[in-house]
Amino acid sequence: MSAGTLLPVCVHQLHSSPGFTDSCYDGLYPGHIQTTPIQKALLAVGSGVAALQNPYRHDMVAVLGETTGHLALINLRDRMKNDPEGYTILTERPRIRLSTLDLSRMASLPDGSFGREYLRFLEDNHVTPDSRADVKFVDNEELAYVMQRYREVHDLLHTLLGMPTNMLGEVAVKWFEAAQTGLPMCALGAVLGPLRLNSSRLQSLFTSLGPWALQNGRRSRCILSIFYERRWEQNLEDLRQELNIEPPPVILSAANKRST
Repeated sequence: MSAGTLLPVCVHQLHSSPGFTDSCYDGLYPGHIQTTPIQKALLAVGSGVAALQNPYRHDMVAVLGETTGHLALINLRDRMKNDPEGYTILTERPRIRLSTLDLSRMASLPDGSFGREYLRFLEDNHVTPDSRADVKFVDNEELAYVMQRYREVHDLLHTLLGMPTNMLGEVAVKWFEAAQTGLPMCALGAVLGPLRLNSSRLQSLFTSLGPWALQNGRRSRCILSIFYERRWEQNLEDLRQELNIEPPPVILSAANKRST
């Protein structure tokens, strides 16, 4: 049985085992699954192997992030608390879902506005914010929200960076996220993602996109401390300048989404 098949079985067993019945549920947050350090290690290894085999297995990428990111999540939470806008986000707990977005209003915004360009990204790449799974394995309610927020702003980061969802675009975003967040999942994706690129895209990554992503990830404002839902009308270039993010050195097309 492959890792991609085994992990869903393990997760189901965690759901159905006697230790995780409703009567023993500790109520940290809806959907939370309490796991031991050994269980987390097994989930981390299995999900890492499965995600390497198929980077588009977002469920496995999610499990890997939750089971390995504790220290990075603490750091991100503290950065948000020390930022007035980030503190507001931690207090109000906004969610980015289709049910919370006014797509008609976003479609009416002028070209170049953040909201219109985000909607264009969703349409061009055939993605939806509802594809982001809910957090399950983080054993702290506040840190679980930080992970959820990171997960839900990922597509917004694609828009800010001007990156499509093909493999080169995803790797460039992971390089930015690794430098910005310190999440082991992002670092692993940044290291292993290039293995799936052909020679011409590798050259583009190592000579232009990669250095740009790392530099901007290190120096930009914390991406989780921006109340994006209140920035839809803002010009995308102005928002980039506010966050200290330079425009991409190479324009990538959203066509051929899974090409390498």
